[in-house]
Amino acid sequence: MKELKVVTYAPDQTRELGKKLGSLIDGSFLITLSGELGAGKTTFTQGLARGLEITRNVTSPTFTLMKSYKGRLPLYHIDAYRLEDIDQDLGFEEYVDGDGVCVIEWSNFIEDVLPEERLSINLTIGDDDSRMLVFSACGDNYEEVLERLCTQ
Repeated sequence: MKELKVVTYAPDQTRELGKKLGSLIDGSFLITLSGELGAGKTTFTQGLARGLEITRNVTSPTFTLMKSYKGRLPLYHIDAYRLEDIDQDLGFEEYVDGDGVCVIEWSNFIEDVLPEERLSINLTIGDDDSRMLVFSACGDNYEEVLERLCTQ
């Protein structure tokens, strides 16, 4: 497993980091995001969408559970916050294993149904309102993309 830690000091920096990652992805990719409310999960995803050449405004899918966007690759943005303790099949497998990029916010609520191979990002808020993003890549494709992000 490969790890990378990055600190951002403004939402624009968090978006820019997401954009860089999005520009490196060239196929099916799963990203799980965890962190407290307001840590920057949706902000990061907005940047990721820019890197995928998505022009629509990306907003949190909190009340819809999932939003999809078309760009260079499709983006499936899932919010799992309301899915804790739900044990029915939600049909997310087609997005997780699909042809695009699947981002799952609050992934800790559905951890037991997620594949091990993925890029996990934990966001925390610092005392100075900075954001610490800890990237953990599991799987060759994810480790390769994270390595490329490290060198940019």
